[in-house]
Amino acid sequence: MRVFLRRVRRRQRSVHGPTSYRSAAYHPLRPWQVRERRFRPTPLGRRGFDPREVTEFLDRVAGDLAIVYDALAQSRRETERIKDALRRWQSEQARARNERSYDR
Repeated sequence: MRVFLRRVRRRQRSVHGPTSYRSAAYHPLRPWQVRERRFRPTPLGRRGFDPREVTEFLDRVAGDLAIVYDALAQSRRETERIKDALRRWQSEQARARNERSYDR
């Protein structure tokens, strides 16, 4: 039973890859989530953040997140392109090797 539970826990931890220690419930923020986030106004007579400054900051963070997500998507597309080219090259090499072995 203990072995089974260890395996289940390992699978849950590796949801985001082998080096990530985030829980399965963790979901990264998206730019739209940052832009739509609103804070409650402070009660009268209490100190708080200036809503305009908070909104400006959230917009800036959302913009930065959008840039990062775009770069990540571009990187993934490039990785897929390189992997496809490598697979094609490996297939061509295997075909050529097989043809040479048949010719002998």
